[in-house]
Amino acid sequence: MTRLTLRAGHDRRARAGHPWVFSNEIENLDRSTHPGEAVEVFTHRGEFLGMAYYNPHSLIAARILSRARESIDTPSFFHGRFRAALLYRQRFYGDLVTMRLVHGEADGLPGLVVDRYGDVLSLQFLTLGMECRRQAILQALTELLQPKAIVARNDVAVRELEGLDCSVEILQGELPEDVIMTEHGLRFRVDVLGGQKTGHFLDQKENHLALKPFVSGQRVLDLFCYSGSWSVHAARYGAKEVVGIDISEGALTLARENARLNFVEGHCSFERADVFDFLRSLNQKNQTFDTIVLDPPAFVKSRKKLPEAIKGYLTINRRAMEAVSPGGYLFTCSCSHHMSRDIFLDTLSKAAVQAGRAIRLLEMRSQAYDHPILLSCPETEYLKCAILCVE
Repeated sequence: MTRLTLRAGHDRRARAGHPWVFSNEIENLDRSTHPGEAVEVFTHRGEFLGMAYYNPHSLIAARILSRARESIDTPSFFHGRFRAALLYRQRFYGDLVTMRLVHGEADGLPGLVVDRYGDVLSLQFLTLGMECRRQAILQALTELLQPKAIVARNDVAVRELEGLDCSVEILQGELPEDVIMTEHGLRFRVDVLGGQKTGHFLDQKENHLALKPFVSGQRVLDLFCYSGSWSVHAARYGAKEVVGIDISEGALTLARENARLNFVEGHCSFERADVFDFLRSLNQKNQTFDTIVLDPPAFVKSRKKLPEAIKGYLTINRRAMEAVSPGGYLFTCSCSHHMSRDIFLDTLSKAAVQAGRAIRLLEMRSQAYDHPILLSCPETEYLKCAILCVE
């Protein structure tokens, strides 16, 4: 087994439980390795830290999968991790079969995402190390869950940093004509092959429930509505009118289908528009909504782009606040890891000043329980959802 030794003074993060080892933290390897190969990680003083896979072509050169001396290449290793992840989620969701089963580092499997839509699994192999272990992963998932189909949603740019190509493919089985998931008693059609992320935004489950006290009898605006999850929940919770806005016609088609699936199409309408332009037009017409949901895609992919992203969040939240009726509510989200809670709240405060509105923070929420946050790895926390009262 190849031995990877860290430089003196560069082991603090790994000791604290963070799974990443950067290339500039490595003192040496005791022999040459193949990209993706398993290595043993040691401190400068020879203390064993864990088993990792290694990629010399990535800035994050090694990622630790186990703190014990064990093989990380076998189906049995992954079977154990998947079973532990499933048992953890069953504490919160019982026999629910739609969930994020593996959330990368937070489940001890950095570089791997597994989303479960009943009998269909949607995977993302984000690193070379996980790509090299594809067959062991598929075997373990098949043994544990017996899925009808397994799809790889490897159409993510982060793979390019690992020297991997981007693609979407059915790895195993036959994909059903319709993939339908259930959330809080509501049904949603999932575009597993072409939808955003792995087909559905599973990370907002608990936040959808938080809508209930704020929408009954109200006019609701759902911005960046995608497949209509927020819209359908709002309608089911008694909203008298829900308007969903998205730039993608394919997303709007899915949203309309999901409204029909849940018999709320009479309360929901969906319109194709650029959200920035739509909010500007509302302001010009002096139109308002009682409750607005603002759930944009990530505006920032790297720390260097943060100042630019803050400007975007500032502008769109200002315009959303201008469009909320006095005493109404704004559910505003950021799914950018680099936009910390403090920066996000500061941006919302500045947006309120620019909009000439007073805001009260009713609640600050995060991602769903099946997207756990590993405190020793801050990168596992990304979703912020602020519930604001706008005066």
